[in-house]
Amino acid sequence: MDTAPFRIAPGETVDLAARPTDVSQGLDDDALEAILASNAEALEELQERLYAESKQSLLVVFQAMDAGGKDSTTRHVFGPINPQGVRVWSFKKPTPIELSHDFLWRVHKHAPGAGYIGVFNRSHYEDVLIVKVHGWASGETIEARYDHIVNFERLLASGGTKVVKIMLHISKDYQKERLVRRLEREDKHWKFNPEDLKERALWGDYMAAFETALARTSTPEAPWYVVPAENRDFRNAIVSQIVREALEEMDPQFPAPTFDPEAFPPEAIV
Repeated sequence: MDTAPFRIAPGETVDLAARPTDVSQGLDDDALEAILASNAEALEELQERLYAESKQSLLVVFQAMDAGGKDSTTRHVFGPINPQGVRVWSFKKPTPIELSHDFLWRVHKHAPGAGYIGVFNRSHYEDVLIVKVHGWASGETIEARYDHIVNFERLLASGGTKVVKIMLHISKDYQKERLVRRLEREDKHWKFNPEDLKERALWGDYMAAFETALARTSTPEAPWYVVPAENRDFRNAIVSQIVREALEEMDPQFPAPTFDPEAFPPEAIV
């Protein structure tokens, strides 16, 4: 699979309306499922090497509009990996204690430690998305936050954490389909939040906020990918490919033994 078309180059002008939300790259469902399975096998081995090496870490950030598929993507891509080596964190409305600190305080403490894969379901980007759209911070504050975010992610990178950020890109029509589905199925009622309709009414403002955030914060150390998310098989496969490529670039290695294996022949163990 070719991940290059979805990566945002540093300083690139982003026009989300011009970017597709439904892509297959000529692959049918069977092929996409095969790719996902192959990547899952590779990720399992890479995660074991990362955990054993315990020198690097990987942070995968998911952002999307409501019904964009963050939970489902996390389940399909990271579900097959040993849960001991993966930490998933969902960022909700800040608590009073979190609001009493700088906006990155609650995020930094959940960054993955050496040997781990961390997954953020929403993230510090909420502070330049929903906060910006609703005017909960001044324009000057928002402008400063772009720089703070870039510096924060550079700090993580310098400490051995590779950062990959993925926007799951859907259309407004597709979001409507998913929200309607939540209303029509009793087993999906729990996922419906009337507040989502208020946010949906601000779709244009959110797209503008996303475009600015993507353009201002996609860096060599922490690139953004805009992944078409309406074809869910493609979405899962391409995200797994992005994660696999990131780990392969990190190239974690099993540590050398601290003892002489030849000094312990199997027949000597009783």
